Amino acid sequence: MITWSRNGEWLELPLPYEQWKPLKPGAVEELAAYLPVPRKFFLRLASQGLIRIDNNTIQLKVFPQEKAAFKPESYPLDVLFEDEFTLVVNKPAGKSVHPSEAGQGGTLANAVAHYYEATGQACGVRHIHRLDQDTTGVVLYAKNEWAHVLLDEAMREKQIDRRYIALAHGIFKEKEGWIDEPIGKDRHQPGKRRVAPNGDQAVTHYRVVQQMKAGALVEVELETGRTHQIRVHLSHLGHPLVGDTLYGGSSRLFQRQALHGERLLFKHPITQNEVVVQAPYPLDFKMLLDQMSMN
Repeated sequence: MITWSRNGEWLELPLPYEQWKPLKPGAVEELAAYLPVPRKFFLRLASQGLIRIDNNTIQLKVFPQEKAAFKPESYPLDVLFEDEFTLVVNKPAGKSVHPSEAGQGGTLANAVAHYYEATGQACGVRHIHRLDQDTTGVVLYAKNEWAHVLLDEAMREKQIDRRYIALAHGIFKEKEGWIDEPIGKDRHQPGKRRVAPNGDQAVTHYRVVQQMKAGALVEVELETGRTHQIRVHLSHLGHPLVGDTLYGGSSRLFQRQALHGERLLFKHPITQNEVVVQAPYPLDFKMLLDQMSMN
């Protein structure tokens, strides 16, 4: 990986060789030996004059000043990791990742927009994955289009590892296993999903971390990212999440689904270094675990 630096809106790196030109055939492949630059993204930059040469330096305009598409709203954002290209935050319960209709506020996107504004960063708000409104934990954002393209590709290629922790009802017969069942929409209840033969493929891996009389603490990893996947699959297995009344769980001890995105592992889109980010259990989840452990 060649050394690069940021200069305002531009990323600067040494010229590969004296005759290198951005519109020359093979230029993108030559640059890709030093940086992970998607071909279509590079060609668009080159055609728009956003790649230039200054003496022995290549300059790429990959940090343009952007305006957030969401209204900034002040909120004490819990930032877990941040650099020039990525932002990882710890989402609280009760906040949607983004608005579901025009003008909706109170979302994580509004909070991230405010954070960028307050810290003097002119970035668009680009989430890479989502969590349900009442699920807590890590959410990854790309700060510019370059990182967004690369992280989206990594998600499609299943190269971003997301690990969840859940509290589920019942005694698990198998302490470790996987669920490979397609998930589709429930025809009778809008917004609900179910295991359906004609649904989209969905694979969930689980491991019981702690079995208790009242239920189990379960570690879950996803191969796919279907809506409500963990909730649907564990319910299908006979172990709905505590508090998840939509899928058969009881709300006697907890008023939301007991699900937390505790770890995110990914290769940094630019440096290719491994990044591991962990989010501590939220207080209500920890109190529920303590309560279930004592029963």
